[in-house]
Amino acid sequence: MYAPFFGLEQPPFSIAPDPRLLFMSERHREALAHLLYGLQAGGGFVLLTGEVGTGKTTVCRCFLEQVPDSCSVAYIFNPRLTVVELLRSICDEFGVARPPAAHGLETVKDCIDPLNEFLLRAHAAGRTSVLVIDEAQNLAPEVLEQLRLLTNLETSEAKLLQIILIGQPELRALVAQPQLEQLAQRVIARYHLQALSRAETAQYVAHRLAVAGLRGPLPFDRRALALIHTLSGGVPRRINVLCDRALLGAYSRGEREVRPATLRRAAREVFGGAHRVAPARPAWRAVGAGALAGAALVAALGWGLGWRVPGGTGQQTAAAIGSPKASAAAASAVSAAAPDAGAPAGKGQEDGAPPPSALAQWLAAQPEAGAGEAAGWGQLARAWQASVPPDAADICAALARSDLRCWRTRRSSLAQLRQLDRPALLTLQPPGAGSVVRVLALLALDGEQALLAGAGGARLSVPLAELTPLWQGGLATLWRAPAGWPASGTPPAGSAAAIWLEQQLARLQGSKAPTNRPRAGRRNADSGEADPSARVRRFQSEQGLTPDGQAGPLTLMLLNRAAGVAEPRLSQRGG
Repeated sequence: MYAPFFGLEQPPFSIAPDPRLLFMSERHREALAHLLYGLQAGGGFVLLTGEVGTGKTTVCRCFLEQVPDSCSVAYIFNPRLTVVELLRSICDEFGVARPPAAHGLETVKDCIDPLNEFLLRAHAAGRTSVLVIDEAQNLAPEVLEQLRLLTNLETSEAKLLQIILIGQPELRALVAQPQLEQLAQRVIARYHLQALSRAETAQYVAHRLAVAGLRGPLPFDRRALALIHTLSGGVPRRINVLCDRALLGAYSRGEREVRPATLRRAAREVFGGAHRVAPARPAWRAVGAGALAGAALVAALGWGLGWRVPGGTGQQTAAAIGSPKASAAAASAVSAAAPDAGAPAGKGQEDGAPPPSALAQWLAAQPEAGAGEAAGWGQLARAWQASVPPDAADICAALARSDLRCWRTRRSSLAQLRQLDRPALLTLQPPGAGSVVRVLALLALDGEQALLAGAGGARLSVPLAELTPLWQGGLATLWRAPAGWPASGTPPAGSAAAIWLEQQLARLQGSKAPTNRPRAGRRNADSGEADPSARVRRFQSEQGLTPDGQAGPLTLMLLNRAAGVAEPRLSQRGG
């Protein structure tokens, strides 16, 4: 609503995990360093805690994207599980097959034995196994004790499993309980993620506005930025909601600059009476539960300017606009109500249950993860005009002969998927107890419709509102490296690949590419850039990546897209 008024190309303060808006403060980098340390720590627990909204998920996302290929990661995002359910989930995440057991009769040993065998094989192959549990403050004490016992899985020289627990401050108190003393003694590193400082809050706001397209002065002056920190406590999620509402208020008044009075009024709107320096967690639960769904309407009507909505009441307008959750529910209801041409008449309706959706039926007909993934790689390869030999033992190695490389992440998002804009494999968890994951190729995104491809070339167009609840972030895709690009790391100075990288970045950034690579620490007189990695960091910041100066797969994929390199795209439906 207010974005064009302030010269913005997109809303700058969305609370969705958009990778383009990523901001890593010094505290976030320290937290990330602790998690990365856990990869080489040789067993035990690593704890990352922080208040709601301080960026634990941001740090976890960065960590999962930097995990090396030699590391196997199991990620548990819903830890409200029994001991057996947790062990079953860990086995599923690692892809460990378990012997079938009668429902309700599966024991801890049924999971521990095959898991131990898997960890031993991984260790023998030089692989590290890491278990990451998010929202770990919800773990029951008996489940934590079982996790401690998992760290007993070891060889004579090394532990087989590293465990990382991420949660709210209650996790520290939970681990400190006397009955968990043995677990507490195995914590090898812990970090509590604090809120942003006043200076970091100002940097955060400026960064978000710049990524959103702001080219002129900030709509917040120095006094307003200081007040944002005071009102939000420096908690990024609270900053987002406060600034979003304040910009909407300024827009409704026709003001190009957000005044302190507007900020205070916005704080009362979104935080109620809880806008203190310390994070007010109950108020946040209220905001997360429903206030954001109608933020634009409620805020626009709540500024007390005497506005009237033509053609009906506020309630009618809200019903017409709808919330994202309402839209998703409506799409699901339409899908459930649609007749199923492939099912016998009356099937599933005798007991009052709706017939399964077309997506659920289609997923049930697809092979399980292993065979489905192989078929999916074949679909992606065809999009790149390549092929996978039917007897290929290592699909990614086979595709490397066509100069294609595989890239995987366990924690992607719809925003990142749209940003990468390339066909990908999605790991989907079909609804229903005991359902088995499926890996399908996503070939196109046309607005709010997704085109999936399965085994045998079967395709299905499905609304995103039906697809996204089944996708927990597992993603894999292909990318083509420039000629001469090394298998790992960045190209050596002066190589053709290094020169290509500098030329592409210089063209995108509107500066002159150096003909000879400058020595480290010297500024190139023509380009104005110091070290070539400065160009990479600048591009990464503009794209919302962690600005580490290393041109990895994500950086190169986004660079090719920005440079207009002809590659398969999700936004252009293929045949």
